[in-house]
Amino acid sequence: MTVTEETAPTSHYERIGGASSVKAAVDVFYDKVLADPELAGYFTDVDMPAQRRHMVLMLTVVLGGPNEYAGRGLAEAHQPLNIPPAHYALVGGHLTDTLTELGVPGDVIADVQAVLAQVQDQVVAGGTRAGV
Repeated sequence: MTVTEETAPTSHYERIGGASSVKAAVDVFYDKVLADPELAGYFTDVDMPAQRRHMVLMLTVVLGGPNEYAGRGLAEAHQPLNIPPAHYALVGGHLTDTLTELGVPGDVIADVQAVLAQVQDQVVAGGTRAGV
C-alpha cells in the first residue's frame, strides 16, 4: 500500500491544531516558567520573544510538525547555564501542566515527556539524570 496524504497518519502537531496551538502552549508555558521563582532567574537577560519563537520551533519538531529550527543545539544552549536536575524537572512539570490544561491528549503528552527524558542529559549540568 502506498502512503498518500489521505492514508498518512496524523502527526501530534496536526492533532493538537498546528502552529497556532503550539504558539498558545508556548505562551502559557513561559508564563508559568517566568512566574516560578526557582526558574525566572534563568531568563533575566534573555530576549523572551526570540526565546518563545525558538521554543515554538523546537516543540513543533517534537510534535512531528515541520522542522524549521536552525538555532543552537540543546547542549550548546544549556550546558553553560549549569541547570540542576531539579530545575529541569520543574520545567518539564510546567510543560506537562500546560499541555494538560490545554486539553492535549494523554498519548501526545506521554510522547513529549519521553522526548524530555531523552534530551535531559544535553540540558542538565554534567548530564546528570533526574525523574521528569
